[in-house]
Amino acid sequence: MDNPINIAVDAMGGENSPYKVIKGIDLHYSNNSNIFYNIFGNRSLIEPIIENLKIPKTSYKITHTDKLIEDTDSPLSAAKKGKDTSMWLSIESLKKDESDAIVSAGNTGALFVIAKLNLKMIEKIEKPALSALWPNKSGMNIVLDLGANIECNENNLVDFSIMGSALHKALFENEVSKVAILNIGSEELKGNNIIKNTYQILNDNKNSLFEFKGYIEGNHIMKGDVNVIVTDGFTGNIALKTAEGTANFITSELKQALNSSFLGKISSLLNMKNLKRFKNKLDPRLYNGAILLGLDKPVIKSHGSTDEIGFANSLKVCEKIIKGNLIDKIKKNLIK
Repeated sequence: MDNPINIAVDAMGGENSPYKVIKGIDLHYSNNSNIFYNIFGNRSLIEPIIENLKIPKTSYKITHTDKLIEDTDSPLSAAKKGKDTSMWLSIESLKKDESDAIVSAGNTGALFVIAKLNLKMIEKIEKPALSALWPNKSGMNIVLDLGANIECNENNLVDFSIMGSALHKALFENEVSKVAILNIGSEELKGNNIIKNTYQILNDNKNSLFEFKGYIEGNHIMKGDVNVIVTDGFTGNIALKTAEGTANFITSELKQALNSSFLGKISSLLNMKNLKRFKNKLDPRLYNGAILLGLDKPVIKSHGSTDEIGFANSLKVCEKIIKGNLIDKIKKNLIK
């Protein structure tokens, strides 16, 4: 058997923790036993949950701390809380090579700051980018940046193209990575100077890691013609929140329509399989797990409001990027 993957877990971050975190670990472990979890948090809260689950004691270690970072903490105040919080200790285990990656559902700003204080940036990368999975008609998109950087220059966007493609290859090794820049139009002359300069750089300098497909508009993100979409963090975050809100609106309206009449209920029973497939396609829990790209170790951010299913999926993403040697792929293609 291969050496187990070691995942550091901040058990105290996000809503309904540590319950959802520990239950998420149990769900993830049931699908892959070759994992070891370094769990950081309040032992008196964690042990009563984990002792009633299937995961054996040989597959995890609990490092106790009763200090945690609150969602209301600013990034600066979170960093000042010191090195005894569950988030800091979990990232520190990554720094010390005691873990291969870290997953937290805690305060996003605090996670970024503490990760940058403890970990090095990959050489030649100026800014980290927050990247996540986004469903399309034929599979999955990688979209970045989703909020780590409000402003970006053309060099940053080129770096994002390389890092996003490397992530795509790590997760979907048999697919061709196809990069597009999110823009207000598909014509070459559309967009601001930074976007147009990025287009020229990517168009003139071919990269063996990906195919450059030019611009993409927001209404084509889910079409499936490309699978790595690059933008600045301001635009990316708005696009993500808009898509999440639209998906929630559609599913809630559909549910209400199908349950509002007798014929609607009969129709939903007859189409149960198709409706379930539709619901899963729009379920954000199944795409949970954003990656802070640009650091020399993998840092994964789980959505703070997700449940155990969502947290288990963030662990699954973590496992895939470790097995896919994401950091090495980024470094090799930056050299090229």
